[in-house]
Amino acid sequence: MSTMTPHELVATRCICCDGDNLSSTPAIVMPFVAWRVFGHTPVEITPEWGMRDLKTGTSYTVCRSLECRDCGVVFLDDRFTDAQMASLYEDYRDERYLRERIGYEPGFVSVYDERHAYLDTVEEWLAPHVPARPAVLDFGGSDGANSPFLGRAEYLHIHDISGVETVDGTERADPARFGTVHYDLVSCIETLEHVPWPADTLAQVIPALDENSLFYVEMPYEELMTRELPFGTAGALKHHWHEHINFYSRESVRTLLRRAGLEIVAEHQIPVDIGYGVKFTQGYLTRLARN
Repeated sequence: MSTMTPHELVATRCICCDGDNLSSTPAIVMPFVAWRVFGHTPVEITPEWGMRDLKTGTSYTVCRSLECRDCGVVFLDDRFTDAQMASLYEDYRDERYLRERIGYEPGFVSVYDERHAYLDTVEEWLAPHVPARPAVLDFGGSDGANSPFLGRAEYLHIHDISGVETVDGTERADPARFGTVHYDLVSCIETLEHVPWPADTLAQVIPALDENSLFYVEMPYEELMTRELPFGTAGALKHHWHEHINFYSRESVRTLLRRAGLEIVAEHQIPVDIGYGVKFTQGYLTRLARN
């Protein structure tokens, strides 16, 4: 289990392997995220300010891109608090959220109005490992529209911080019952790229698993991470941060899962079209490590 201090506001250690062998590159937090998380808006420094040593121009929220020289993960140095995460994802993709986001990003188009087609491939890949009608918990599943085995599960429970209403065929999970309700499959799909402390998120999932449960975790295989770059050089190319605050290498995911007490049963990489410039996703089917 991680020995990191989960309340660091600015990371000083790797979020996957907990090492301190990090490189650092100046970057910015994109204005929509900066507004939701910090209440910051871009500011124009003009000659009228009378600043002796500052250049005129637009000032944005400054941060750093950190890269672990040991496991290869690239991540934003700012680690959001629970309250900041709640603010960022409050009523996720509802009318107000979209209005605010389009105000900052006029070209933004939501790609979450319909179920992602690539999930059919994910379900086909998972199907040989689970019952025909599996009992499923989707951890970080938003409204459940993109949860695995929707409409085919014995029951499908959703655990998510957004508070949005879940779709038909699903119900909100009760974390107090984790460990008493059996799940054939627990999924955490397109979630760990958003969270400040992925090891802590996995620690919240573990109580829902028993010795017969499988855990499927999936995250984008970001275009930056798929380039054939010399190891340790990707972070220097990451100049801005949006909702995805963690870019995972395959080695960093394996390290993260192993440190959480999970062993990998199978893994895959498939092409996707889910926006944000993401062209591939990486998925890992795991279970509790057996001594």
